[in-house]
Amino acid sequence: MPMSRGIFGICLLILTLTLAGAGWTQTIKPASSGHTILYGRAVSLLDQAEKKLNTGDISTAKAQAKEANSLFTLLKNEYTSLLAERELSPKEDQQLAINQKLATDAQTQADRLMETAAAQDKKAQEHEMQGREEPSKASYRQSKDGYNRAQSLYVRSALYALRNQQMLFRFLAP
Repeated sequence: MPMSRGIFGICLLILTLTLAGAGWTQTIKPASSGHTILYGRAVSLLDQAEKKLNTGDISTAKAQAKEANSLFTLLKNEYTSLLAERELSPKEDQQLAINQKLATDAQTQADRLMETAAAQDKKAQEHEMQGREEPSKASYRQSKDGYNRAQSLYVRSALYALRNQQMLFRFLAP
């Protein structure tokens, strides 16, 4: 009898652990729901970044775009093989191409503005060295405006690229 109690105790322990384990695994959310949350957060950050950029808050927009990019990078690392196998619709392919062209155009325009702003900055320094205060201030203002517009375009370019990421991971949308 003491032997059967021991076996009964072990069986009861195994059954309890099995049931507890089954219940425990049911409470753990599948990885895809975590990925869905990451995707939703990335899209939300992307939308917020676009709004901030449209209101002129470039630094916040840049930070939010950077954070969204980090989240999309995490998702890309998790779904590398699935993304390679996934076929896009013709409409998605077309939108990806449009966004890529817009991103490239914004990047090119920003690069040109940076060159112009650097030239204005150099001009301002030359005026300053010559003791010409008013032309120096005007050139510095133009330089600063050019740098700000270029930064805005760089962020805009990043947002277009991130919209492509959003489209690629749309299967994670709730």
